[in-house]
Amino acid sequence: RKGRIFRWMGAPRRSGMCKEECSVNLPFRIDLSDKVVVITGGSGVLCSMFGRAAAVVGAKVALLARRSEGTREVAEAIVAEGGIARGYGCDVLDKPGIEAVHERILDELGPCDILINGAGGNDSKANTDDEHFLSGAMGTRRTFFDLDPDGVGSVFGLNFLGSFIPTQVFARDMLGRRGCSIINVSSMSAYSPMTKVPAYSAAKAAISNFTQWLAVHFAKEGIRCNAIAPGFFSTRQNAALLFNPDGSPTARTGKILAATPMGRFGQPEELVGALLFLMSEEASGFVNGACIPVDGGFCAYSGV
Repeated sequence: RKGRIFRWMGAPRRSGMCKEECSVNLPFRIDLSDKVVVITGGSGVLCSMFGRAAAVVGAKVALLARRSEGTREVAEAIVAEGGIARGYGCDVLDKPGIEAVHERILDELGPCDILINGAGGNDSKANTDDEHFLSGAMGTRRTFFDLDPDGVGSVFGLNFLGSFIPTQVFARDMLGRRGCSIINVSSMSAYSPMTKVPAYSAAKAAISNFTQWLAVHFAKEGIRCNAIAPGFFSTRQNAALLFNPDGSPTARTGKILAATPMGRFGQPEELVGALLFLMSEEASGFVNGACIPVDGGFCAYSGV
């Protein structure tokens, strides 16, 4: 299993040269055997891919999400592929519930070595209908003044507290143990806020800031904390923003692709390299407090 990942991640071999003959000690022979990887939001498109990748390199995977059926389906698929995985149902905002699941994970898999805080999302009640405020739209369109404070609060809760609380619970397992780390999921909107989604953008900026805070706070314990900032990936969560009911791209999709130098959406498996890098103590042992964009060049493009 590990060989398959190495061939995928490694550079193409030149004629007459194999990895055994290479004089450089490559750190990307990822081996997470017996490591326990806990993933919140584990039934989603991206996080289920994270779980499958972690299992391929030997980790025991615990998938958490509100719908236990979803996590069980992903876990069963991982087991069918030869990995070790369990699915659990819990709300990342329910600390007693997470603590109960934590006890089950300790009993069934062992203490958490790597926590991936993947739970997140948005709420339409926290979105404006238009990019720019137009006074003539008041009363007919949802403007900034119509945003629901409860909707805004739910977005902050799911994204920020939904990473904060699981970290409180699972980071206790990491104290005094080597090779442990926390990986948060940030967003392009953390770098520059996207229009129409002020709460989501601010919440993801908070995640990037929280990642740096955790990196400093736990540095003396040897717990690294980093983040991945995915660019634009087409998933169930954002499908309504990217495609019309008839399947045609929305105007927003046109803007996204025009601002992405590679001119396309990312594929979930294109996040795996950054994930494996951050999970591996050998590959990224001195990487702490970083947020790695995987965005097809979106952050690098000024628009001109």
